[in-house]
Amino acid sequence: MGPIYSLRDFLDMLRRRAGVILLVILLGSVLSIWGALQQQHMYQSAEVIQVARPTIADDLAKSTVEGSTARRIQLIEQRLMARGTLLEVIDKYGLFADQPDLTPTEKVVRLREAVSITGVAAVREGFADDGTISVVTITALMPTAQQARDVASEFGRRTIEQSMKTRIEQARETLSFFAEKEAAIAAQVTRLEEEIAAFNGKNDVAQPGTIEFRRNEIAAINESLLDIEREKIQIRRAADQASVKERPATAKRILAESAQQLETLEAQRDLLQARKTELQTSLQTTPEVQRQLGAYGRRMEALQGELATIAARRNEAEVGFRLETARQSERLTVLEPAALADYPATAARKKKALIGGVISVALALVVAFLLELKHPVLRTAAQMERETGLAPVASIPVLKTKSSRLRGDTLFALLWPLSRQGRR
Repeated sequence: MGPIYSLRDFLDMLRRRAGVILLVILLGSVLSIWGALQQQHMYQSAEVIQVARPTIADDLAKSTVEGSTARRIQLIEQRLMARGTLLEVIDKYGLFADQPDLTPTEKVVRLREAVSITGVAAVREGFADDGTISVVTITALMPTAQQARDVASEFGRRTIEQSMKTRIEQARETLSFFAEKEAAIAAQVTRLEEEIAAFNGKNDVAQPGTIEFRRNEIAAINESLLDIEREKIQIRRAADQASVKERPATAKRILAESAQQLETLEAQRDLLQARKTELQTSLQTTPEVQRQLGAYGRRMEALQGELATIAARRNEAEVGFRLETARQSERLTVLEPAALADYPATAARKKKALIGGVISVALALVVAFLLELKHPVLRTAAQMERETGLAPVASIPVLKTKSSRLRGDTLFALLWPLSRQGRR
């Protein structure tokens, strides 16, 4: 038969292919029911962790932990999904105990697939994406509701611990770096001072009123300038802390006192700098000695400036380390603990079986239609006229045998008229 053009053709196809259609539907339904019965229910539990902002503003006490929140969460996820960590979780809660044939590697792979860690980006300020995460969701999909909750809660706890541990380690490493750097520069200053002293003794410039006398005075001025810079840093830090911790009136008074102290120190620094300039210009000696002393002075000044910078950075690193140990910087807190699931997360068995039945019906109709296309037959006068454009004179039904009546088949004997043009 050709394509189906009418409802009558479609019903006729259903009648003739009823056996095939029923067979396909029956097999599909049986397979769907079997698959639904074999389905294992899975339960889902999620723990929501909030990324809290620092209690003290970065302008007042900046954290020394670098990198975006998204990057740190990614590193934490990599550590949590490591083979050793996953095996610890499996052993702790007896996961996959009902499947003794599974190897440790297979258990690790299944647990990795069952646990997901996702972050929700914080609201952007402007058009820049700084990688800040506001919420971290840890989801676990396990065979039982208790296991799902235990695994989600365990990964949530380990995420918080890893975050705190990572931040403290980074702050400690930063502090250790600047402390070692400060000690190294201080050792360089000491060696340079010894070298200058040896040079002065060799060139006999240690008498009062000579270059050594003025040079020592310049060194004392440099120490005083360094002390002034350190004192200014301490005054500014104390003022910043007072703005946060003290009452407005007290903070205002402290800020005014700090401003006055800074103004006094600036005046002292200007006087010392002027005296230092005067002494440097008054140095008189041989050109070679003067050149060497000038080189020593520049080296000492550079080292002392670097030492002051490193000392300030070390102080900042120390403040950052204290913030991390006191958990006053960015921290993770449980916003919504993992809970027991009330119902499975997988689809219901009845629904799955019903969907399989519907698919079986559709597949049966497709099979029947393909069979019709494979074996085309003209069965009615209307089909003949539609396909050939020739109208039959008469149709004589074939006498049905007993077997043909049982099959429900109908045969038509079709007579084609001569072409009207041929008769003419």
